[in-house]
Amino acid sequence: MTLASAATWLPTFPARVRRALELLGLLLCAWLGSLCFGCGPKVDNSRVKLAAPVESTTLGPGDLFTLEVVGEKDLPKEFQVASDGTVDFPYVHRIEVQGLEPQEIARTVRERLIEKRILTDPSVIVSVKEYNSKRVTVLGEVRKPGSFPLRTGMTLVQAISDAGGLSAIANGDRLNLTRKDKGAATTVVISFDSITAGKSPDIPLQAGDQIFVNERVF
Repeated sequence: MTLASAATWLPTFPARVRRALELLGLLLCAWLGSLCFGCGPKVDNSRVKLAAPVESTTLGPGDLFTLEVVGEKDLPKEFQVASDGTVDFPYVHRIEVQGLEPQEIARTVRERLIEKRILTDPSVIVSVKEYNSKRVTVLGEVRKPGSFPLRTGMTLVQAISDAGGLSAIANGDRLNLTRKDKGAATTVVISFDSITAGKSPDIPLQAGDQIFVNERVF
């Protein structure tokens, strides 16, 4: 039967049956359209315009770091920045570390040790273990949505992994990544599938990045 003959044949049905058939036709068209959408071109990550990540190594509340005074094995080595941005060190007492680079903390502690005549020429080494004050957020169709500490060199794939991976209904071809650059927020669409398939490079993250995983359209 041709479409022309179907158009002639349809009016012979009762009104209720015609409406049911018309509704069925609309649903069929919508289903075919979704199939065409799913077969369409994937997101091309090479065309994504995203500001380069800004790396910041300054410390803030909650950050964990180690501080070693060479030759002083009995001193504690692991410290956490308090909520007021300070840390209490042996001999030098409480000092402000919020906003300081690791090498600046090492220099401050060294100067205090010399000032208080604890040591004459100490060598101090500071290394950050975890930036709890710098975080990325992963929401949407992941197994464990939430906010996660930013690690040095952290990427999009690692953030999704921290969130437990994609859920069963996640659209791996359409992830929204929102990044602030010079006070302005920009959101881009990224294909996670393209990265995991090796077709696109992984994307390095910066503190404050927000990732939203969309639901797959069925």
